Amino acid sequence: MRRAAVAVAAGAMAVSLAACGSAKESKGGDSSASSEKKGDAIKVGLLLPENQTARYESFDKPLIEKKVKELTNDKGEVVYANAKQDASTQSQQVDTMITNKVDVLIVDAVDSAAIKNSVQKAKDAGIPVVAYDRLAQGPISAYTSFDNKTVGKTQGEALLGALGSKAKSGKIVMMNGSVTDPNAAQFKAGAHEVLDGKVNVGKEYDTKEWKPENANANMEAAISALGKKNIIGVYSANDGMAGGIITALKAAGIKVPVTGQDAELAGVQRILAGEQFMSVYKPYAPEADAAAELAVALAQGKSLDSVAKDKVDSPTDKQIPSLLVPVTSLTKENIKDTVVKDGLYKVEDICTPAYAAACKKAGLQ
Repeated sequence: MRRAAVAVAAGAMAVSLAACGSAKESKGGDSSASSEKKGDAIKVGLLLPENQTARYESFDKPLIEKKVKELTNDKGEVVYANAKQDASTQSQQVDTMITNKVDVLIVDAVDSAAIKNSVQKAKDAGIPVVAYDRLAQGPISAYTSFDNKTVGKTQGEALLGALGSKAKSGKIVMMNGSVTDPNAAQFKAGAHEVLDGKVNVGKEYDTKEWKPENANANMEAAISALGKKNIIGVYSANDGMAGGIITALKAAGIKVPVTGQDAELAGVQRILAGEQFMSVYKPYAPEADAAAELAVALAQGKSLDSVAKDKVDSPTDKQIPSLLVPVTSLTKENIKDTVVKDGLYKVEDICTPAYAAACKKAGLQ
């Protein structure tokens, strides 16, 4: 009798649990209510790497915030932190985001290898990670950036074009970015693919933390080692470093073509003034929009197929859903049709009194 009673009770419990499960499944299957509410209320963690480069605070952050608001009917929240070029700080910021229970993380890594454990922590906590601009290691869910090898090729081709028939008449200096940034290695590889065999590289540096002052010190050392009459051009991986390099060149009385990247306002002005030969214009809006779209889709459990058109391999993962944004070589001739036309800068931002004459000559008024 007792065994029979236990069996009946167990059967009743099973029926009760099954009914509970059915109710749960029915609720979850109706995406029009719960999923929409979740979508409206998502919390997106945004971690950017540094504030040495003007783009992060001026463009990336506000653009991502704007797109997240747009995608979530103004109800999504972006929780922001900047690591100020410190990998351990960024690791702590990931921990804080996990504690704050964000629904998804967008991370531009200070150090792509050092962030790996933090990415794993986020995944273990059920938080997907979008690698932004730099390909972080670890189990990231999606990635968006520019075609970084093409950036390096674009810089190398521009430098070759500027040197023309004098490409082997002296030495060039290569000022690459930080070894902790995987993009720097790709820029460097792309540039070498174009330049190797066509120029003589007198000195080459991997510049710590992308800092202009470090590039300036490296350039001074290169001038001292090579002699100022022997330097015919400089490959600079970005505009910030180009500024430090040009300061050193000016002090030594050297005027040679210098490349750059990021289309920073100061870089655009130097191009107009003839101090810097070119930059690489990377339209931040498409990259920022893609990051927001990937993040919101992941938070809502939606497919990434409509956004992630590419696949990229990292040292730790294969076939990562990605979107790579194309770039443009920025010179004096196309400033109006690129950074001005796209609304990155207004003419009055660029053409301050110090650059008024250069702007007039370039037809930028």
